[in-house]
Amino acid sequence: MYFWKTLLKKLQEDQKVYLLTVIENIGSSPGRQGFKMMVAEDGSIFGSVGGGIMEFNLVEEIKRILKNKSQSIFLKKQIHKEKLKDSSGMICSGEQTIVFHPLAKNHIQLIKNIIDCLQNDKKGVFHLSPSLFEFYTEEIATQYHYKINNSKDWYYKEQIGFKDTLYIVGGGHVGFSTSKIFRLLGFHIVIFDDRKHLNTFDLNDYAHEKHVINYQEIDKYIKPGKESYIAIMTNKHSDDKFVLSKIIKNKYKYLGVLGSKTKMQNMFNLMLKEGFTDEELNRVYTPIGLSINSKTPDEIAISIAAQIIKVKNS
Repeated sequence: MYFWKTLLKKLQEDQKVYLLTVIENIGSSPGRQGFKMMVAEDGSIFGSVGGGIMEFNLVEEIKRILKNKSQSIFLKKQIHKEKLKDSSGMICSGEQTIVFHPLAKNHIQLIKNIIDCLQNDKKGVFHLSPSLFEFYTEEIATQYHYKINNSKDWYYKEQIGFKDTLYIVGGGHVGFSTSKIFRLLGFHIVIFDDRKHLNTFDLNDYAHEKHVINYQEIDKYIKPGKESYIAIMTNKHSDDKFVLSKIIKNKYKYLGVLGSKTKMQNMFNLMLKEGFTDEELNRVYTPIGLSINSKTPDEIAISIAAQIIKVKNS
C-alpha cells in the first residue's frame, strides 16, 4: 500500500516516473516475481527489484531515460552469472525479467483505484503488456499469471489484494503473540475461540477478524487452498484434537498444532484408531514452529512465523 501511495504522490507532483516490475524469476534470483521499484524524475527511488549492483545500474539507466522527451515500455532480462557477456554484475545465479513502464499524470486514477482496492479489502488485476498498463476488478486463480514469448509478445497479470490468510484457532497468549508477528508480515489474520470475555482475545487488535464460535462449526469458517495457513492452539488437548479432526481432510498450505511431542503422539495414536490415515497426519506440522527452544509466547510466535515463511517461500 505504501509503495502505491508513494508512487501516487510523485505523479500528483507532475513528476515523470518509471515503474519497474519483476514479472519472472528463475533460480536464486534476488528479485522475485512481483517486486516493484519506482524511479522518479527528481532522482528519488522507492521499492526494490533485487538490490545490489544490478539495481544501481538499472536506476542510473532510467535516470538517463527520464531526461529524454520520449519514454517507452520495454523488457529487460537480468542474468546473474559473473562470466556471461550480458551479466547483471551479480553472481548469485538465476535470472529475472523486469518490465519498465513510464508513468505520468494520466495514470493517477489507475493508481488511486489500486489503493482503493487495497484499502477496502477488494481484489483486482494489475495487467501489463507491451501496449497495456491497466487495472480492473477481477479475481484470478493464482497470484501471478504471465507468458513471455519475446520482448514484443508478453503479458503479466498480478492479483492485487491477494492475501495469505492465517487462521489461528485459540485466542490465548500464544494466539495474541502470533497475531502480532503475522500482522507485521502482511498476513490477513482470522482468530477463533469458543470462550466469551477472554481478555487476550478481546484485546487483540492485531487480528483482522475475531470470531467466538462453537468449534463444531470450525470447518465452515476456514477456506481450503494454497493461501490458507492454520495454527491450532486451543486451551484444551481435546479441543485441539477435535478441531484438527474437523479440518484435516481439506488441503491447506500449512496446518500446525501447538503441543509437546508426547501430547501430539498420543493425539495421533487416537486419530489413527479413529480411521485417520498416516498420509493425513504427516501433513500436520507439529510440534508447531521451528525448533529453537522457544519458551515465551513471543518466542513461540517467532518460531511459528519462521516455519510458515519457510513453507510459504518454498
